[in-house]
Amino acid sequence: MGKNRWSKLEMILVVLFLLMTVIAVTMIILFVTGEPGVSNDETTDVFVPQCPNIPLAERVDCFPDAGASKIKCEQRGCCWSPLDDRNVPWCFFPTNHGYSVKSTEYPSPYVMNAHLKRMAAPSLFGADLEQLTFHAEMQTNNRLRFKIFDSQRQRFEVPHEHIPTVSSNPSSPITNSLEITQKHFGLIVRRKENKKVLFDTTMAPLVFSDQYLQLSAKLPSHNIYGLGEHVHTRYRHDTNWRNWPIFTRDAQPNGGRHNLYGHHPFFLCLEDESGKSFGVFLLNSNAMEVTLQPAPAVTYRTVGGIFDFYIVFGDTPEQVVQEYLELIGRPVIPPYWSLGFQLSRWNYGTLSNVKEVVERNRAVGLPYDIQYTDIDYMEHMKDFTYDRNRFRELPQFAEYLHEKGQRYILILDPAIATSKREGGAPYESYDRGTEKNVWVTESDGKTPVIGRVWPGETVFPDYTSQNCSDWWVDEYERFYKEIKHDALWIDMNEVANFLKGSKHGCDDNNLNYPPYTPKILNDLMYSMTLCMDAKQAWGNHYDVHSLYGYSMVLATEKALQRVFGSNRTMMLTRSSFPGVGKYAGHWLGDNAATWNDLKWAIHGMLEFGLFGVPYVGADVCGFFENSSEELCRRWMQVGAFYPFSRNHNALGFQPQDPAAYGADSLLVQSSKRYLMIRYTLLPYLYTLFYKAHTAGDTVVRPVLHEFYSDQATWDVDLQFLWGKHLLITPVLDQGADRVRAYIPDAVWYDYETMERLLDRKNHVEMYLPGDKLGLHIRGGAILPTQRPEVTTTHSRRNPMGLLVALDDNNQAAGELFWDDGDSRDTVKNGNFIHYKFSVDNGILNMQVTSAGYRDPNNLRFENITVLGMPYPPTSVSVTHVDAETTTVLPNINIHHDGAKEVLFLHGLSLMLGETYMVQWDMMAEDYQRFDCHPEEHADEDKCKARGCIWKPSSIERVPWCFYPSDYGYTVTTIKENNSGITADITRNMKYRTSGRPDSPDINNLRVEILYHTSHMFQFKIWDPTSERFEVPVPLSVPGAPETNENKRIYKVSVSTKPFGIQVIRKSTGTKIWDSAMPGFTFSDMFIHVSTRLSSEFIYGFGETEHPTYKHDLNYHTWGMFSKDQPPGYKMNCYGVHPFYMGLENTADAHGVLLLNSNAMDVTFQPTPSLTYRTTGGILDFYMVMGPTPELVVQEYTALIGRPVLPAYWSLGFQLCRYGYANDSEIESLYQDMRAAGIPYDVQYADIDYMERQLDFVLDSDFKGLPALVDSMREEGMRFIFILDPAISGNETNYPAFKRGREADVFIKWPKDISDEIVWGKVWPDFPNVTVDDNLDWDTQVELYRAYTAFPDFFRTQTAAWWHQEINDFFVNTMKFDGLWIDMNEPASFVHGTVGGKCLGDPLLENPPYMPPLESKQLGLNHKTLCMNSEHILNNGKKVRHYDVHNLYGWSHTKPTYDALLSVTGKRGIVVTRSTYPSSGKWAGHWLGDNFARWDQLSKSIIGMMEFSLFGISYTGADICGFFDKAEYEMCLRWMQLGAFYPYSRNHNSKGNPRQDPVAWDDNFAAASRDVLNIRYTLLPYLYTLMFEAHTKGSTVIRPLLHEFVNDKTTWDIYKQFLWGPALLITPVLDEKVKEVEGYLPNARWYDYHTAKDVGVRGEKINLPTPLNQINLHVRGGYILPWQKPENNTYHSRKNPLGLLVALSDSGAAHGSFFWDDGEGVDTVGRNQYLLTSFTAESNTLSSQVVHNALAAADHLVLGAVKVWGAGHVRITEATLTDSEGKPHLLTLDHNLETQELIIDVTPKSYPLHLPFTINWRTSS
Repeated sequence: MGKNRWSKLEMILVVLFLLMTVIAVTMIILFVTGEPGVSNDETTDVFVPQCPNIPLAERVDCFPDAGASKIKCEQRGCCWSPLDDRNVPWCFFPTNHGYSVKSTEYPSPYVMNAHLKRMAAPSLFGADLEQLTFHAEMQTNNRLRFKIFDSQRQRFEVPHEHIPTVSSNPSSPITNSLEITQKHFGLIVRRKENKKVLFDTTMAPLVFSDQYLQLSAKLPSHNIYGLGEHVHTRYRHDTNWRNWPIFTRDAQPNGGRHNLYGHHPFFLCLEDESGKSFGVFLLNSNAMEVTLQPAPAVTYRTVGGIFDFYIVFGDTPEQVVQEYLELIGRPVIPPYWSLGFQLSRWNYGTLSNVKEVVERNRAVGLPYDIQYTDIDYMEHMKDFTYDRNRFRELPQFAEYLHEKGQRYILILDPAIATSKREGGAPYESYDRGTEKNVWVTESDGKTPVIGRVWPGETVFPDYTSQNCSDWWVDEYERFYKEIKHDALWIDMNEVANFLKGSKHGCDDNNLNYPPYTPKILNDLMYSMTLCMDAKQAWGNHYDVHSLYGYSMVLATEKALQRVFGSNRTMMLTRSSFPGVGKYAGHWLGDNAATWNDLKWAIHGMLEFGLFGVPYVGADVCGFFENSSEELCRRWMQVGAFYPFSRNHNALGFQPQDPAAYGADSLLVQSSKRYLMIRYTLLPYLYTLFYKAHTAGDTVVRPVLHEFYSDQATWDVDLQFLWGKHLLITPVLDQGADRVRAYIPDAVWYDYETMERLLDRKNHVEMYLPGDKLGLHIRGGAILPTQRPEVTTTHSRRNPMGLLVALDDNNQAAGELFWDDGDSRDTVKNGNFIHYKFSVDNGILNMQVTSAGYRDPNNLRFENITVLGMPYPPTSVSVTHVDAETTTVLPNINIHHDGAKEVLFLHGLSLMLGETYMVQWDMMAEDYQRFDCHPEEHADEDKCKARGCIWKPSSIERVPWCFYPSDYGYTVTTIKENNSGITADITRNMKYRTSGRPDSPDINNLRVEILYHTSHMFQFKIWDPTSERFEVPVPLSVPGAPETNENKRIYKVSVSTKPFGIQVIRKSTGTKIWDSAMPGFTFSDMFIHVSTRLSSEFIYGFGETEHPTYKHDLNYHTWGMFSKDQPPGYKMNCYGVHPFYMGLENTADAHGVLLLNSNAMDVTFQPTPSLTYRTTGGILDFYMVMGPTPELVVQEYTALIGRPVLPAYWSLGFQLCRYGYANDSEIESLYQDMRAAGIPYDVQYADIDYMERQLDFVLDSDFKGLPALVDSMREEGMRFIFILDPAISGNETNYPAFKRGREADVFIKWPKDISDEIVWGKVWPDFPNVTVDDNLDWDTQVELYRAYTAFPDFFRTQTAAWWHQEINDFFVNTMKFDGLWIDMNEPASFVHGTVGGKCLGDPLLENPPYMPPLESKQLGLNHKTLCMNSEHILNNGKKVRHYDVHNLYGWSHTKPTYDALLSVTGKRGIVVTRSTYPSSGKWAGHWLGDNFARWDQLSKSIIGMMEFSLFGISYTGADICGFFDKAEYEMCLRWMQLGAFYPYSRNHNSKGNPRQDPVAWDDNFAAASRDVLNIRYTLLPYLYTLMFEAHTKGSTVIRPLLHEFVNDKTTWDIYKQFLWGPALLITPVLDEKVKEVEGYLPNARWYDYHTAKDVGVRGEKINLPTPLNQINLHVRGGYILPWQKPENNTYHSRKNPLGLLVALSDSGAAHGSFFWDDGEGVDTVGRNQYLLTSFTAESNTLSSQVVHNALAAADHLVLGAVKVWGAGHVRITEATLTDSEGKPHLLTLDHNLETQELIIDVTPKSYPLHLPFTINWRTSS
């Protein structure tokens, strides 16, 4: 029987029955389980939303599209609740939307899966997916992934290149971090260690439809950063209902909220002050938007794909970025050269224009590595072509740049033209692409999409296809062979299309018009791009649009690898996606030249740091619009710190490359300044990229990443960091020079000044003038540096350095990565050097951790700079760990700037790639103490009674009693204007007294700062309520102040608490004065002020014997009070000069004068600092700013008065002796000198010519002196006699006293005490006594010395009286030519007055504070007058000797000078012993009553150099010594040295043997004659130097450092000196030496004796020193006038003038010559002189007459011209061309061995006052 078959109908019925059964069962189950969506109430079939009662901030929008209404909202099953705030959703989700969990499983402890079913509810946009799969995995302890996708059907997922390769290594169960809710599906992500909720989606339902996915999550804080690409006007997101669309788009970043070029659905959330943070990344490439709301919460809406979230956890924000970049791919290390500055513009027009830009920026010395060309280089903007007309030489352009170490980058766009090339030629790139089917197609999958971009009609490569990638690589390789370049810039890859979709438009379908369009620009999916239904290998353009740039980057990376092989090269892309930083950098797009765009660029850079694209920057100066100079200048400043630093602008706008603004523009100067800093720091920046590449660190870093515990940093977004350690604070507002900046909680140092900031964890107003940007180094940093050049090609060859910034614990750390800068995979292959640096306890470890590379330039670390070192190290050693050797650094390699607290170690040679340890032994904190008890016998009780701190120290000389930090004054009011600052200050009354009850404190003071000139200013502090003594010395200050801030080279500021004045040199930022030091005291008789110094190089203060020219700052105190005191260590001597020159570490110099004439002292200490203490008056400081040492002296003498021009004869040699028995002895000496032929111009008589030492009275033993003087003068000699101020009052017929008393010229007591003269005793004897020299001195004074009165030279009548006495002596007794005034300190042989009882206030004799003066225990009146003696100024004001004592010699000098000129009618010379600033206007000075000791030779050089600073050029010491017996060798060496004193006098004392040149033997006389003949030969040069001192203030005796200030070796030299710039004197200063060590600075030097170039420069040399010779060297490049010497200048002045032409390395020289009658009064002022200048160059010597008003009797003729360095090729002919052009052949002698050429012009009798030219030539 056969089988029964079912009919078709039966089969249909069975299927229908089964189907109905399934449906019925399902309905029963749903009814029984009571699931939401179906009501149990049979009367209610409508969905009822369960609307929660939640805060408004937690509502999640259920109607994100337009047109919401109550009806439409309820149709979606949502809650409607309108408000008066449109930001808050009116339509929001109920709790019964979404999905529920059907099942959960845990395949492992680290994985969670769940199946989700949609709850019954209305749909928002239709096509909701009913079943979803949830998958979560704990990939690592710090990374959680969860994914929600369609359970039934594969949906688009991003085919990321890197993420699938990331390994998982979990160890924490997933349940520690994630839980899900079942009934209403939601997930809660917690921080496992504290269970804090971080991401909670239970606040709103999940929506998942085919083209609309939505997920909301509540966040733990409002500190949300990231999401892009947009312009965010603040870095920290505003959570007030802000919506940010994400979909790549070609749009301008103009501040709107629209989507831009990149697609980055990543944000970072800082949870709280702990720093704990997390990041959320949605791996989805569809168009989306992200809404932030105040809950705080985030809502994602995307139109496709799946939800694929990654949450990364970190203990800090920086760790979150590191975790994120591990996921998406860490950044590439760009090639080193790509960190250089770059120039570009769209439409240079021609290659010639490009080169013009290159050349002008090279010409200004701009650091600049890379030049771009934009699409205008192409033929009609077609990829892989170039314009053969306008860019004809483009194939050679790269080589043109490479020749100067520069690089070339060009642009390619993705869109490929469909049109033919010029002339109808095929466009082969298009043709090959078409052949390979590489284009994006329309929805049919076949037809290429046609759009329009720059070249016109275009197609679009589908980089997601392998064919396309291969085609792109091939086309690029072909093009590179034609146009060499160094890297590639890809643009327009969003992808951009100028048409909407295509030339055919776009079909009406759900891809081009999806149910919901995120709030993207123009609200149209295909606006400015392709149709969404276009097809690519990865999928619909709808899904992969935002991956277009990413796919192009991947293809381009293959192309670059093909072309550049092992070279790293660089790629720059506009469009980006997470992971693009693995291969490319990014610029922030087509910005505009606006101040807003300047600001917003910082936010963009910070965000791309989060996104893993650290090589980022904005178009510097703006792409669109014209950039003003100010805007571009400020942008160039901050742009110098963009990782990608490129100036780029657009078609049609003015050029904005720096040089376009002018070579001398502030913009160019500022740009060079900060680019040089950038290039200096490139090793640090490069190391940051290494850290980004290996660890995922950010490069440009938000401040909050480092200081997250400080809430103030969470909003800091107009400042940024490079890594941890460099804080950049730009000026971002028009017209601003002050910025409100935040200083985070750390130690910070100003990069440019190197000084530590006082502020921290505080907002400050930072002054940043037009050329400045804020740049600060964080304490704890060690930054590797390299000496910069204009390209990295060249800078990479330079020595390296380390910049160490110590933190609060005096620690620091850093690292260095170094490779060849250009090769691929150096990290992977180990081909690099890596250092770890650390500092702790004064030890710098330079530890090499990888040494897989050796730099071909043999680089070495040359300099190490340590910031934050308040004290100099006692020693520094360097240990080469690899070689196991240790070297102690010599002091020449160590410099400490105490003012800035910086240690400089230079001249190191530490090989890169080797391990070293550098150790410095630190000075103690004790060196910061300022002595509160400078008097002796300090103890704890005395100290504390002054309100000071007592703390013993183990360090020698450190004060145990010191001022508290707040001891001093504070500012109560301050006013500032263009001409200065005025302030009122009040004493800190916390300290009741300064501890000297007899000197009451002055509580309120006035401060005035006056800007006199661009380089000189004054600051004055005084009591405004009572008149105090002020120094009556007139100074030359301009009538009007310098009100132009830009002209002043200094900046003065006032600190308020404690009060202090700071002075900064603008050009270097060096702080050269800072008196905000503890201890400022201003009391009636004690004033104390301290200042930090700019360095330890301080010169000046006097008059005291100093053992070295540079002061020793190890707690030395120097008293200043004029006194008859022979020079000795720490002995205050004859004059007072409260002036010093400070040399800054930058080799700039400044000078400071304290105009105060009271007894004072100065203390130096190692801080370095200086303390002034004075016993009265006010503080009146003047500062001159140089900036060179020579300019300091010129500016100082412009203030106090230029030095006097001495008579020519006074430059001759001079003889004197205290102890000539009679005039016959003088005559005999004169005859002996003449017989020996020793040049000699001036003879003196000391007080022994006087009868009983009475001024103006001739002793009978010298009755023949007047006749002798007359006869000597007839033979050309001159005579000077001595005058002391003290006038005997014990004579019966002494006109000088009688007339003086009648004129009331003598110093008396104040009238309210007595009307008597204040009597003293000096040299004059009583009448009719016989002096017994065997008695002790005090007895002799008592028995034999007369009472003397002291003229008060301040009084007007005194000058007239003095003039009369001098005139009477000249007319009636004896002729003379000069005057020597002595004992004018004033000196007295009794203390105060005869009998020793000073009338009046005893405090004046022994003030509450006594400076450390010689015999201070005996009071200020020791060896002088009573301090209460009264003087009367010429304005009638009465003053105390207490105040003017130090001015007595000064007051004596001008009346003497005036009398000399008036009486003799000639200039003559006055020599004075006591001096004060401005004495040099009228007199010279000898260094006092020295001793016949070897040490006095070097000390005389120091003294002369100091008096050069003080403005007294005519100086010298008593040759061979005044006191004690001279020894033969010493005296001979001193004669050689003294021959080069400006004031050259041999002088000795009574009771010692003669020491004049003819007192020894013939050899001595011959050696003296020889050296004095050299002096006389060079007197025309010396006289010219004196003229320059008189007119310009130049020094005559010149320290080497004045000429070679950049050579720090010269800063310590005091045993050699210069005459002017050109003659170097190296004397013998020690006994029995045959060689002397001399230093020859870096110049050509000729031995004066041989005329040979010595061939040594910049080093020390041992010079042979026979007993009859002194070493002299002439500096190449100078011309010295000379004359043949004679017995005196009367005769030598008549000889022809020769010229010594010392040629420089380049064969050039210059010089000048001044000549007048030699003794006329004010010949310069009356223009009665000749001044010529000489120039030698190219075998030609020429003269130029600058001024000629010389009397015919004084005319000179030209003599022999000696040319040194004339060469080894014989010169055979010399010609003089006269002023009329007529040639004259000259005789010559050329010594080929010495290279000296002598051309004798003497026979031509050519007058020197006419110009001439002399040429010499060889036979060839």
